[in-house]
Amino acid sequence: MHGERTFLEQLIYQWKHGGMMMKLLFINSFIFIVIQLLSVFGRLMGIEAQTTVTEFLISIFGMETTFSSFLLHPWGIFTSIFAHFTLFHFISNMLFLYFAGKLFESIFERKYLFFTYLFGGIFGGLIELIAHASFPSLQDEAIVIVGGSGSIMALFATLAFYRPNLTISVFGIFNTRLIFIAAAFILSDLISLGINDGTAHFAHIGGVIFGALTVVSMASFFKFYDRLTTFTIFQKKSHLKVKKGTRTSTFKTDEEYNFEKRKKQEKTDAILDKIAKSGYESLSKIEKEFLFNQSKNG
Repeated sequence: MHGERTFLEQLIYQWKHGGMMMKLLFINSFIFIVIQLLSVFGRLMGIEAQTTVTEFLISIFGMETTFSSFLLHPWGIFTSIFAHFTLFHFISNMLFLYFAGKLFESIFERKYLFFTYLFGGIFGGLIELIAHASFPSLQDEAIVIVGGSGSIMALFATLAFYRPNLTISVFGIFNTRLIFIAAAFILSDLISLGINDGTAHFAHIGGVIFGALTVVSMASFFKFYDRLTTFTIFQKKSHLKVKKGTRTSTFKTDEEYNFEKRKKQEKTDAILDKIAKSGYESLSKIEKEFLFNQSKNG
């Protein structure tokens, strides 16, 4: 049909207008596809090539948990939070990122989503590294960490500790408070510490700790994030509004701007509560448009 976007055009549109959550999904997806294509090439070329490709991918995207190996590939603490080697790991993390990311962007500015994801994942990696150096039962395990679970736990913990009483629907089956879901995840990781199940539980706990610290010292963290805002996609939007077709400009005082922002946030919170209780389809057309615009504008 005339006017419909092609698949490529839709991807470009989502990258430009889908918010920071969508950008993180794109980055994780792109890296996952690259890893899978290289892995397939290695398997097709034989055992020796497969081993070489696997070692290469691990050296680029994996975070070593022993200090000696970590010092040889320190960038892994950064690259690992965007890398997934298995389909199940990738899909589960991206679903969780979508849920937490959409909720995060509806409450905070989108640039804070990126920095919380980034530094939450790095902090989780440091906790995992320290744990392997501290506990005897972990010191002999040569484990490589990959995946954005620690980053996503940082996002989720920030939301849960900031809005603990927010009620959400779980798979449309029952409603519960956000803090209860967070408590279940935290308890699961705590009782699984020391179990060799292929999950970086200490990194998850690190993400939770980072999220809690973000809420406790939110003003300091966000001020720090603002100082890191040097890229165009993170720059603050001007409070200056210019009407098309006229030469007049409207300047808003800080008080007027903050008042309008607070009112929009209150309306967003009310809509989110309505979604949690009755589902997205219960929203009116005006409410859906308002929520979409808020998510798009960050």
